[in-house]
Amino acid sequence: MRRKRMFIKSLLGATTAIMFALPALAADTTIRIAYENNPGEPADMVMHRWAELVDEASDGKVELELYPSSQLGAKKDVIEQAMLGVNVITIADVGFLTDYDADLGILFGPYLTDNAEQLFEIYESDWFKEKDAKLRDQGIHIVISNYLYGTRQLLTTKKVETPADMQGLKIRTPNNEMQIRAIEAMGGTPTPMPLGDVYPALTQGTIDGVENPLPVLFGQKLHEQAKELSMISYLQNTSLWLGGQAYFDTLDPSVIEMLHETGREAGLYSQEVAAAQDAKILEDMEAAGVTITYPDTAPFKEAAMAVYTQFPEWSDGLFEQIQAQIAE
Repeated sequence: MRRKRMFIKSLLGATTAIMFALPALAADTTIRIAYENNPGEPADMVMHRWAELVDEASDGKVELELYPSSQLGAKKDVIEQAMLGVNVITIADVGFLTDYDADLGILFGPYLTDNAEQLFEIYESDWFKEKDAKLRDQGIHIVISNYLYGTRQLLTTKKVETPADMQGLKIRTPNNEMQIRAIEAMGGTPTPMPLGDVYPALTQGTIDGVENPLPVLFGQKLHEQAKELSMISYLQNTSLWLGGQAYFDTLDPSVIEMLHETGREAGLYSQEVAAAQDAKILEDMEAAGVTITYPDTAPFKEAAMAVYTQFPEWSDGLFEQIQAQIAE
């Protein structure tokens, strides 16, 4: 009998140990976060921070699963998945939304503003809130609108000091009309392709350069194949994180509110990260043999202004309206 009691006690102890060794229960809601950036880049850092904020705010009931390095496909593919109701959120520059509202393209225009803060004020305006509501009607749900991706510069295989130097250079751009036309207006030959294809394209000579914020250029190691960095600062790149409205319609309103609140905190963190990264990256790129040029940006800006006359589908007086908001 004593042996039996000892066996039961031992069995209970083993069972308790197994229970404590089991992983925590799975989250009630799991949302995939997809982006083209590699681990360690600012976007990845910010998404890890957002995942922590969501975990804390939901007591572990909502989990963000991170998929960097284009693991779920190119940006357009992921946006299509979101539109079909898949539980995914991805980063998209506002230029990608012009198919849904042409006016939004202006927020991704070259040399539109001197600083990102001016753009964030527009994202808080009644004008943008109206656009946001219309996007939801079309199936797109914006979660984060205060995300700072960075200031877009130009990295090439040839020194660029003037727009004339861009003549004949094939420059990779994202596949959105505004950036394609901006690079074209400044003299380059825009070559749209997914970010993940840029390194081999530079290696093979398919393209001669790429535009992007410094943390992306450095994080993707593109400076290994292109050694001329031109600080043309042609675009203050704010970005949106969005999902499909069809999926958000399945979520509890309290979860949606929590995602928006924590997303805003993550957006503020992105602004801190962006401000801290550039100076260090310039040092690292120079140490890696990159020549850094600080051209007079006035000729680039003058050339780029042609873009704002190329969109007859925009509302009348849109450029003047946005400039008036910026000036307030």
